[in-house]
Amino acid sequence: MAHLFIDGQWVSPQVPASTEILNPFDQSVLATVDEAGPADVSQAVSAARSAFDASAWPASPARDRAALLDRIADLLVRDGAEIARLETLDTGKTLTESEQDVRDVVAVFRYYADLAGKEPGRLVDTGNPAVISRIVVEPVGVCALITPWNYPLLQISWKLAPALAAGNTVVIKPSEVTPMTSIRLVELVEAAGVPRGVVNLVTGRGRTGAALVEDPRVDMVSFTGGLDTGRTILRAAATTVKKVAVELGGKNPNIVFADTDFETVVDNALTAVFLHSGQVCSAGARLIVEDPVHDAVVAALAERAERIVLGNGLKPGTECGPLVSAAQVERTERYVAGALAEGARLAAGGRRPDDPELRAGFFYRPTVLADCTRTMAVVREETFGPILTVERFTGEEDAVALGNDTEFGLAGAVWTGDTARGERVAQALRAGTVWINDFGPYVPQAEWGGYKRSGNGRELGPSGLAEYQEIKHIWHNTAPAPAGWFTR
Repeated sequence: MAHLFIDGQWVSPQVPASTEILNPFDQSVLATVDEAGPADVSQAVSAARSAFDASAWPASPARDRAALLDRIADLLVRDGAEIARLETLDTGKTLTESEQDVRDVVAVFRYYADLAGKEPGRLVDTGNPAVISRIVVEPVGVCALITPWNYPLLQISWKLAPALAAGNTVVIKPSEVTPMTSIRLVELVEAAGVPRGVVNLVTGRGRTGAALVEDPRVDMVSFTGGLDTGRTILRAAATTVKKVAVELGGKNPNIVFADTDFETVVDNALTAVFLHSGQVCSAGARLIVEDPVHDAVVAALAERAERIVLGNGLKPGTECGPLVSAAQVERTERYVAGALAEGARLAAGGRRPDDPELRAGFFYRPTVLADCTRTMAVVREETFGPILTVERFTGEEDAVALGNDTEFGLAGAVWTGDTARGERVAQALRAGTVWINDFGPYVPQAEWGGYKRSGNGRELGPSGLAEYQEIKHIWHNTAPAPAGWFTR
């Protein structure tokens, strides 16, 4: 089948090109997916531009947009088992994780379906009874939605649902590594009855995304991915002064005080960093532990990390799947080797698994590195792999200083039995999300995004809708009269 969805039709690229999609468990070929060229991207933008400028969609009643989102959610529920399986095949994550992703995606579409009918607006008191001054919101226009490979289905939902709720038209560009569920979602969007040209999909590599960002007919770019690519997008978008929202990852501190429950914090620290083999922008990859419990925490983490079951994400009992590609395995190996050379101590993992059944896949054992310091690259840079670094601290002020000593600011956590201290540390951490005595949960109603080099803008919550809206002031003088400013 053709994999580009342009102006309501599934089409093949004008210049034939394709990419093989590999199953990271065994490197088998899942599919061969079309790769869009510049002409295809231009055609998709033209379709989105026409649908925004010349169709009824942008001004359609909020109830109609909400109904579309609800129909998409209904179809996701109907096909949830199939889509979760496809997500696992594509990304390698466990089926349990993929099933949760599908539930979260449904919740996102439901949330924005509800919010679509509650668009903000207000009257402004000008002090002149003859003037009606209104603040209204309108859709931004044509939006380019560029998503990463680690959470392909979830990340596109965070962008697509509010973009449609606000009345925009979109061109979706998923990662070339894991495009399968994005393609499937667009099939469901089509089945839900989206108007022609409102949703378009172009698959392909970096040049596909670059063509989208550089097109002057695109009004907004929403991107989730790496810092370097984000910088490139920001520079390219500046040429046409586009609206841009970027989420560029993190290096997230997970701070543990000695007065918290030992078993609870060890268990949650493992989940925080090794879920999806560490390929999570908000992973708790930096464990910062108070000195009195540091050694015991490291020992417990190392013992449990060695018992984590690696395997096929579709197989019951698998606790951790493969990395997404050979490049991610090699990247992980470089970070571990560099850390050991800089003086870190290997407490667990640090190798590919011995199991012959896993040799064909992109596997790497969950790794715990102790005796880490802030000067090490593995501590400062986003590794995006199954690597936990452990630092120690000696007091609250020290913990906050370590937690904030990063160029990123996406997320963080603090574990303590002292409620007041937990609140103080949460307030002091420079991050978009901070958990107290927890790590990782989110809800569609609450904003998500980062400080510093973790990006700008927000997804989810009312602010996630506002990213896809423009604010207009309408001044209506109901009793116009000569101004009398110039008297000659």
